[in-house]
Amino acid sequence: MKITDIRVFTIHPGWRKNLLFVKVETDDGITGWGEAYTQYDRDRAVKSHLDEMSRYLVGRDPLQIRHFRRILFDDFAQRRGSLEFYSAFSGIETALWDIAGKVTGQPIYNLLGGPCRKKIRVYANGWGYKLQNIDDYVRAAENVVEQGFTAMKFDPLPRPWRTHIPLQHIRHAEKVVGALRKALGPDVDLLLDIHRRLAPVHAIELAKRVEQYEPYWFEEPCQAEDIEAIAEVRRNTRIPVVTGENILTKAGYRPVFERRAADIINPDVANTGGILELLEIAAMAEPYFVAVSPHNYNSTLLALSATVHASACMPNFIITEYFLPFVELGDKISRNQLKPIDGFITLPEEPGLGLEINEKALADFPYKQFPLRKLPHPEDDGKSSGF
Repeated sequence: MKITDIRVFTIHPGWRKNLLFVKVETDDGITGWGEAYTQYDRDRAVKSHLDEMSRYLVGRDPLQIRHFRRILFDDFAQRRGSLEFYSAFSGIETALWDIAGKVTGQPIYNLLGGPCRKKIRVYANGWGYKLQNIDDYVRAAENVVEQGFTAMKFDPLPRPWRTHIPLQHIRHAEKVVGALRKALGPDVDLLLDIHRRLAPVHAIELAKRVEQYEPYWFEEPCQAEDIEAIAEVRRNTRIPVVTGENILTKAGYRPVFERRAADIINPDVANTGGILELLEIAAMAEPYFVAVSPHNYNSTLLALSATVHASACMPNFIITEYFLPFVELGDKISRNQLKPIDGFITLPEEPGLGLEINEKALADFPYKQFPLRKLPHPEDDGKSSGF
């Protein structure tokens, strides 16, 4: 069996960003699907990487996944990685696993050693995007709970994202978290996403103020590249600290573990190198008593399914991400997208990823360039910064 073609589909789901799906075709007629991570204004760069990589994979055996990983990094990229490279790499790698599962008639988790669990806990995200009013946060969060979720993630800080923020921003975040805890009660897990924005002095102050509301975690308080800053925050709070969505390979996680900078890591299957890399990172975390909660700012289709298969095989898995605004799209292009019931997704039993993609339906969601964002000018900046 040989790869005959790799096709890339850029689709716009109607919310925030474009999505990139990858289809790998073979001469046996078996096809595999994967998904590459995308970000504002960078989707075309990821697609360019996919187009160039694909030229070197046609004619190769799709089951030689480990060798594929090696040649793309060592020989194609000459050991120079980037977000765009690893996102493209991940989309193809996942599609190859989908083929491997279909060839063997097995779900991918059975090819990885078998599942540790039959259900995967998920938290809801995307429900609080750009909310500012505290009452709006409460109403939106109550709606999430009504849908059966027992955990939800949100950013409690007002915009813009700045390293140094005024005390009013911290007070606002404290009020948001307090209002949600009061409205939802003690049994709903609140996951705080700080989006890598704060200096340690502000992150520590915010963490101290919200500890009383027992957040499930405190995600990416500081720039991911500054492991010491994240470790400083962890030493000064009782809230579990998370980092990882911006760390792209096993090598990037080594200082996180060695410096005991995080309690939980959240690598993303669609940008960290795919299913195998995600599992290897999880295995590295295990002897350091670090839990794994895969990030999934992707569709509720291919990347979610890949995450579910990998998570099933991690002894140290705790929870993963489910983006509510992408569910409607998923229903329109797949008859069997994975959906949670009472906050859990049951493992699929079909071969490969366990998904059917309606390729014709993808044409109903054509690519749209991301609208020009209103980035600040000097006269706009500085209004929301400082102590």
